[in-house]
Amino acid sequence: MNGRHDGKELARLIERSSELKRDLVAFACSPRLERALAAAVAEAGLDVSAEADAIGAIDRFALQYRLPDGKTVVDRFVASRPDLDAADREMLLGWRDPVESIFEIRSRDGDAIILLNLIDDLEYRTYSTMGPAAFRELPRDGFVLARLVPIRPVPGAWLVSGTMSSYRKSDAGWIAKAALELATKRRELVFRNPEKVEQGWNQMREDRARFVEFFGGDELVLPPGDAEERLNAYYRHRQEAALVRKPAQPRPPNLPGVDVPAFVLPPDLADADTIGIIYDDVDGLNFYPEYGMPWWRT
Repeated sequence: MNGRHDGKELARLIERSSELKRDLVAFACSPRLERALAAAVAEAGLDVSAEADAIGAIDRFALQYRLPDGKTVVDRFVASRPDLDAADREMLLGWRDPVESIFEIRSRDGDAIILLNLIDDLEYRTYSTMGPAAFRELPRDGFVLARLVPIRPVPGAWLVSGTMSSYRKSDAGWIAKAALELATKRRELVFRNPEKVEQGWNQMREDRARFVEFFGGDELVLPPGDAEERLNAYYRHRQEAALVRKPAQPRPPNLPGVDVPAFVLPPDLADADTIGIIYDDVDGLNFYPEYGMPWWRT
C-alpha cells in the first residue's frame, strides 16, 4: 500500500471505531447492564454528577469492568453481534486493554498528536474520532490525562477513548509527582515498555547483590527494631555510594538526607516478635512476620 491509501484506510478505521464505540456505549448503558454499571461506579467510588466523570466511568465500565462471569462488557457486546466481521471483532477486543496515563504533548503530525507516556516512556501516535479539532485547544508542550485504545490492525496508531484533561507546561512539577505516584501504585503500567522491564530486572539484580554483600546473605531474621535500623543503615550506605559516584552533580532539593530514615516498618510488622527478610532473586525483597518461629508459638 502507498502512503495515500494507508491514510484513507486509517480514516476509514477511525470512522468505523466511532460507530462501534457508539454502539458499545449504548449496550453498556442498556437496561440489561444497568445494575452492573451502578455496581462498577459504586466500587470505584466515583461521583458521576459531572459530565466528564460520567463519561470516564462509562468508558472504563464498557472496556475493562469484569462482570460476575469474568467477561468484560466488550466480550458481551461482541457475542451479541453476530453481524460483526472479523476486523470489527479484532478492533473491539483490542480495546479491553487501554492505556490510561499522563502524557506529555510532544508534537502534532497531520491529524494526530504525538504523546509521550510519562509512565512507560513510550510515544503514542494518537487520533480522535472527532478529527484534529479535538486537539486544537490543547496547550503547546503541555500534558494530558487520557485513555487510549489501539486502532487495529494499524501498528502504532491509537485513539482517544472517553475524555481528555489537559494541563499547561507550568504544571510540570505536580504532573511529575502525579506520574511518579501512579507508576508506584500501578507498576504494570510501567512494564508496557520491554526496555523498562529489563531495566527493572537489572536494577533488582544489582540491588540484591549489594544487599547480599552488605548483610552477608539474602536472608535475615531480626526483631523489628533491629530490622528497621539495619535496613536504614543499608539504604544510607547505598545512597552515600551513589553520591560518591557523582560528586559533581548538584543534589536534588527534594532528596532526603542520608540521616533521614528511608524505611519504616508498617504496623503489622512492627508488632511482630521477629521478622524474616528475604531478598529472592525472582520475587525481590519480602518481609514475613514471626518468620522462623515454631508453629505452636505463632
